[in-house]
Amino acid sequence: MKTIIVPTDFSAVSINAMNYALNMAKDLKARVIIFNAFQIPVAFSEVPVVTVSMEEMQHTSEEKLATLKKDVEHVTSGEIEINTVSRLGDVVEELADLCDAENPFAVVMGTKGAGKIERLLIGSNTLSAIKRLHAPVMIIPPGATYKKIKKIGFACDFTKVRETTPVNEITDLLNTFGATLDVLNVDYKEKHFSGDITTESTELHSLLAHLNPSYHYINSINVEEGINSFSDANNIDLLLTIPKKHTVIENIFAKSHSNALILHAHIPIVAIHE
Repeated sequence: MKTIIVPTDFSAVSINAMNYALNMAKDLKARVIIFNAFQIPVAFSEVPVVTVSMEEMQHTSEEKLATLKKDVEHVTSGEIEINTVSRLGDVVEELADLCDAENPFAVVMGTKGAGKIERLLIGSNTLSAIKRLHAPVMIIPPGATYKKIKKIGFACDFTKVRETTPVNEITDLLNTFGATLDVLNVDYKEKHFSGDITTESTELHSLLAHLNPSYHYINSINVEEGINSFSDANNIDLLLTIPKKHTVIENIFAKSHSNALILHAHIPIVAIHE
């Protein structure tokens, strides 16, 4: 049985992601772990003072999770196995530890909130999870609801495809959903077109030939807008992106097309490590 992990801070964004995960779990006959990490608040003065005890925070976290589980079990009529996990510590570090133990099919998270601070914090946790976790991370934008995933779009830049394309993971994803694959490449007026691109696209086709993908070359000056527009027009249900590893990871990560797409897309995205 596949496992889906859903981190929650009990906000509307994370509850929406949880509802998406629950419906997906029902479709895949998977189990769900609802996860909450909490930290002890500290008042900073000349001498830092802990304002709430660990026992109180633990109790609050477990109480909220128990209420959430009860509500979810009522809505799903007990059709889905649901477990809860509460831990003290950094959300991404504790999530990584849980993933190591559970080997989940996916971690399902929300991103973006109503205010600037909420967007910053949720976006930061989401991007940190993508960098840190080995499991696929599925990012659910506000308001998105689950529907059967029939078409998966793979946003690809045709760079070092043999070294960076996780063929087994992509194959498992498509087989699990019974979906088709559309490979998407954005290039404005073919400004980046070269012999290298032709070679790399041929290499990718060789790697993914068993999946029988369709290839689409999108003419757009903005990568994220091009992919979003194509996805809307062609009923893409899930976008696949592979955040690339870089030497100066923090600077490049913040500017990469993959992560701009993750934070601004309006359809669900799954990020899989190369």
